[in-house]
Amino acid sequence: MPSWSTATVTSTRREWRIPAADPWGACLGDVQSAILAASIAYREAHGLPEDHQLWDDVLRFHVTDDEIVISFTLDHPASA
Repeated sequence: MPSWSTATVTSTRREWRIPAADPWGACLGDVQSAILAASIAYREAHGLPEDHQLWDDVLRFHVTDDEIVISFTLDHPASA
């Protein structure tokens, strides 16, 4: 009898993109607004209450040449 199993998982990556082109970068209000929107979406996706404290690693921040990308990833079992 095998002692392993297999699964196929699909991922959905949610992103919020904030313009941050040179020479000025991103505005604080835009960054705060995107963080709030991403935090709300994360809580909704995981069925967490509005006042639930998020762990410090649930949102990821990636800096590109002209924007800041805030994201989180949801994994789902692949449909048959």
